[in-house]
Order: sequence, then structure tokens, then C-alpha cells
Amino acid sequence: MAVTANLYGLFLKSLANKEIDLDSDTLKVMLCTSAYTPDQDTHQYKSAVADEVTGTGYTAGGATLGSVTVTYDATSNALVLDAADTEWADSTITARYAVIYDDSPATDATKPLIAYVDFGGDQVSTAGAFGITWDASGIVRITAA
Repeated sequence: MAVTANLYGLFLKSLANKEIDLDSDTLKVMLCTSAYTPDQDTHQYKSAVADEVTGTGYTAGGATLGSVTVTYDATSNALVLDAADTEWADSTITARYAVIYDDSPATDATKPLIAYVDFGGDQVSTAGAFGITWDASGIVRITAA
């Protein structure tokens, strides 16, 4: 299933305050259980995210996004953040959410959140691949109106 992320509202504040450099910082995606409740209006840093998954083939903090690109789509007036699809090979995990964040700052209290994906229900891998196929139009799109 292809997924598109929902922005955390305070991501824009972090971007404006130069806490995130989408072109050069290390961006990661972590998985969370159904016990986590994303709050677009109050969650700003990784320290606000609870209930990260644990399991075989998964490392705490998640996976680094590969081949990150930031482009401007002049046709739709949108800034587009994209990356290669993400996979945890040979894993045994259950996840409801994926949370994208900037891993470059030193502490969880200063690592800005970018976006999250709600899978719509628990997704399970058992001694197999757990993969996220990012939407072909980009992970997130910020449109200038």
C-alpha cells in the first residue's frame, strides 16, 4: 500500500526557526504501536512520541530515509519531500504508525518531528519484510496557495 504522510503542524515552526535542514540533515522514520496517538497541534519533538515498536529486525529510533530529495513542483506550487521506500527486512513487528523526524540534533527533546502516517490499523510482519512504499507524488507536499 502506498502511503502519504500528514504533517505535524509545528514542523512548519521548526522549519521557519532553522531547526531542520531537509537537504542535509539525517531524516529517519520510526514505527509506533496503536497505543501512540499523534497530535498534529502539540507534538513538535521526538520526545513527544511514545510507544515505539520493539521486535526482531527493528532498531530503536527507526531507519534512516534513503535518497532524500526536496524539490519544487511549479505546476502545483508545492514543495515536495521524498525518499526511497523503507523496509525492515526479516522483521517481526506490529505497527500502526510511522513517524518521520530529523535525527541530526543531539537529543530527543530537540529532534523535530516532520510527519506521520496512520496505517489505518495494525500492520504485522512475522519473520519477513515490513515495508513502507511512499506515495509516488512524494512523502509530503507543502502547497503555496
